[in-house]
Amino acid sequence: MPASHQQYMQWNAERFREWAGKIGANAAAVIEAIIAGYKVEAQSHKSCMAVLKLSDTYTPERLETACAKALSYTPRPNYKNIQAILKSGQDKIPQTPSAESGKSDFGFTRGADYYKGGNK
Repeated sequence: MPASHQQYMQWNAERFREWAGKIGANAAAVIEAIIAGYKVEAQSHKSCMAVLKLSDTYTPERLETACAKALSYTPRPNYKNIQAILKSGQDKIPQTPSAESGKSDFGFTRGADYYKGGNK
């Protein structure tokens, strides 16, 4: 095998997990989701590398926040999801408490209590 190809033999899922763990829990969860999304583990390495290399362009803190935001949208985020969040600056926008709790500021939104029914 050529020397230029041998350097990639050192990369494995455990190494990506450790790297993501240094960034934060959300980054680690994203990497786990990416690895679990492939039948053959080695196929996930390119995606894992792409996500983790975003910490070179953006700060690790921003990457961690973007991973948290991506996980709030989908259980299986990918590189494009996280890159879009970082490019648009959505990671800098704090989530409002009403968005996190699912409650609306408007009075006309019906919730589970409305549909539960009750004694009339």
